[in-house]
Amino acid sequence: MTPGADFDVEAIRADFPALNQAVGDKSLVYLDNAATSQKPRAVLQVLDAYYERDNANVHRGIHELSRRATEAYEDARRKVAAFIGADPSEVIWTRGTTEAINLVAWAWGMENLDEGDEILLTEMEHHSNLVPWQLLARRTGAVLRYLELDDQGRLMLDGLDDLLTDRTRLVAVSHVSNALGTINPVQEIVAAAKAAGAIVLVDGAQGAVHLPVDVGELGADFYCFSGHKMCGPTGIGVLWGRAELLEAMEPFQGGGEMIEFVHRDHSTWARVPHKFEAGTPNIAGAVGLGAAVDYLRELSMPAVARHERELMAYAMDRVRDIDGIRIFGPESLEDRSAVISFTLGDAHPHDISTILDAEGVAVRAGHHCAQLVMKRYDVAATARASFYLYNTPDDVDRLVDGLQVVQSIFG
Repeated sequence: MTPGADFDVEAIRADFPALNQAVGDKSLVYLDNAATSQKPRAVLQVLDAYYERDNANVHRGIHELSRRATEAYEDARRKVAAFIGADPSEVIWTRGTTEAINLVAWAWGMENLDEGDEILLTEMEHHSNLVPWQLLARRTGAVLRYLELDDQGRLMLDGLDDLLTDRTRLVAVSHVSNALGTINPVQEIVAAAKAAGAIVLVDGAQGAVHLPVDVGELGADFYCFSGHKMCGPTGIGVLWGRAELLEAMEPFQGGGEMIEFVHRDHSTWARVPHKFEAGTPNIAGAVGLGAAVDYLRELSMPAVARHERELMAYAMDRVRDIDGIRIFGPESLEDRSAVISFTLGDAHPHDISTILDAEGVAVRAGHHCAQLVMKRYDVAATARASFYLYNTPDDVDRLVDGLQVVQSIFG
């Protein structure tokens, strides 16, 4: 497929071997994509090829295997940078979104926050974009403030100007909520934060997966995302940061590769991005993510987003007709990504997930590492069906059929 071509979902499904299996006597319907996506053959083949042919450490050898491994590793960095409209020198490999946020909290936060400074978060954040800031506040004496949610799972931006003060140093916000599917108006939030003199970190774990991303247009200072949610391997992620901020930050970890010179009593650091990549990196993971980015760019992210919007329109129409269902998140599809979180009557979300699994339908149940969201809507947990580029209306129908089985069991 080429960008702009018709989105052939059946051809795409054929690229993902894991989708072609049964659960018991039912064919698999995979609707747990917000937790992790399946991997296309193009990624699996690149991983095999790296380990079978090019396996060597990067940057440290002049032999042929090391040269090939280094070239593939740095080529993947260039691919990821192009995918988000960035310069490769601003792309840092991490283990995932969680490590990327912790890197900023430690390397930027410890040097730039003092007692009484403020960090503005939101009620909808994944724990990965809450707990690092709580730890930072405890260490520095900074104060945490929160932007709240309305009844439809949207940020109450009317209160943003009151929350931003001359002590606000950082605003951390998710691009897309993993628990509600809410697409946040990041550019509007960034503009308000900049006017107050704060920097902005965006948790893009669910954003880069579903939406075209250009970090220059977003205007934020840091953007973080994970490879495994966007057709790539586990254990690899990305921190993008503005060059001037990265240059000023101290290293997150010390060790090999991140140094320029080591003396008895001090060391000097390698240039960004290598300053933040201590030790032997996840070379295969980076190469695999590069292949995943190639795959997504070939489909084109606008086409992916369009397919998911059409699928969500169908899914919301079908699911709303189920008696006793309570859906969380925005009613408007313009404000919602490919997630439907719900409860159904008196059935516990874990029971819903168990029954659906028996019907071959994989969904997630729990608090989704977003306990503040659960508290906001007075529930302990929800069931969550999350869709991706390879899901179809037939998958939606199977979900609805499974929920009717839940109804029949719980009355």
